[in-house]
Amino acid sequence: ADVILTGCFLALQQQLLQIGGGMMYHKLASRVPQVARMRLSRAPRVPMSSSAASVSMYAGRADTSRLPTAKVSLPAIQTLNKAKPFSSGVEGNKFLTMLASGKPIVCAEGYLFELEKRGYVQIGPFVPEVSLSHPEAVKQLHREFVRAGSDIVQAFTYYANRAKLRLIGKEDRLEALNRAALRIAREVAEETGTILAGNVCNTTMYNPSDPETWDEVRLMFREQIAWAAEEGAELIIGETLGYYGEAVIALEEIQRSGLPAVITFSLANWSDGSKTGDHFLLHDNVHIVDACKQIHSKGAKVVGLNCHRGPETIIAPLQALRDAGCDFPLAALPVGYQCTADKPTMQELSSPGKMYSDLDCHTSTRYDFEAFGKECERLGIQYVGTCCGAAAHHVRALAMAVGKEPDAGVLVPDITKHFVYGKEEVLQDAGNLKGSFLSGAGS
Repeated sequence: ADVILTGCFLALQQQLLQIGGGMMYHKLASRVPQVARMRLSRAPRVPMSSSAASVSMYAGRADTSRLPTAKVSLPAIQTLNKAKPFSSGVEGNKFLTMLASGKPIVCAEGYLFELEKRGYVQIGPFVPEVSLSHPEAVKQLHREFVRAGSDIVQAFTYYANRAKLRLIGKEDRLEALNRAALRIAREVAEETGTILAGNVCNTTMYNPSDPETWDEVRLMFREQIAWAAEEGAELIIGETLGYYGEAVIALEEIQRSGLPAVITFSLANWSDGSKTGDHFLLHDNVHIVDACKQIHSKGAKVVGLNCHRGPETIIAPLQALRDAGCDFPLAALPVGYQCTADKPTMQELSSPGKMYSDLDCHTSTRYDFEAFGKECERLGIQYVGTCCGAAAHHVRALAMAVGKEPDAGVLVPDITKHFVYGKEEVLQDAGNLKGSFLSGAGS
């Protein structure tokens, strides 16, 4: 009876996810007997040959052609994968049109850190409940980023996945949170004529050695992408992906929606001392060049890097991609911190016990992002943006560096009108010279 119930549960689960019924799925899952779920976890899996699971190393790179493909192995889920995908029409897709034009595309990311600074997100769990608790704060930041030059309004669904909501005991709010974030972003995109993007990210659940996690990750991506497609997204961004295998799953699930995919990897140096990011390796030892080439060949419209590295330290891996012949559209979205050659990632800048909360003194200047924009122009990087720690003034500096004229551009600094550091002729013409300190300042 348990086996029959388990089979029925899986079939219903997949159908609910297919139509975006995340809340209904959660309620159903809570009613499955524990013994049935235990037997499900022990269900036989499709065997993997030793050759398929092996990794061939050459010149410090992993041969991705021999990595196990990211497949769902439970029979009931395999059946679902043969079903007709949900679809969101791409005819007249503004993102694809802009990409085809060759013009620079600016995408402001960094909502998590910026809203944490404003008191709406908690460091640690980093769950974006703010879309439900204070939607006006999210909407305001969207507007600030667009005014600064962002062409894309990315729904704030980063870490709005089932695992993260489960972490704080609010899994039942998953669908409501995602749809709220998408609708807030859609409202701003519609009022500004910009492009609405759905968003999925590193799930924190993927383990390349545990195929059970592949199934869980796939379903987490699937439900978020379904909601994004239903709410009118014109593309899906899969970001901050530290595993090649997880990126493959994300891409496959985005492709089921019929929407274009942007996939960006992160090169991290975590605390285990391996410093894989320094070697341009992902956590599953796939070189960033191989990862980008493979993901592009599988159909991603844009691939590249985001997060962890700053506007200076992200340049080296981007240069490596170009030097290796990656002539397809690349993405670059660094964090807003002044990472260095010795500490190329933002995590390495933090002191023990103060991870992420003591980075203020390392914040990048607008001129760092201006220089980054010029480097992206030199490398021919079409899709540029910002990530954790960046604010609207960084977005504006980057947008103007790549030739855009954002609304906020009319208010770039003009020190000539300052009463101490300005120009004498400017103040004289305005009749303000008498009260100035120009002579005292040695101007």
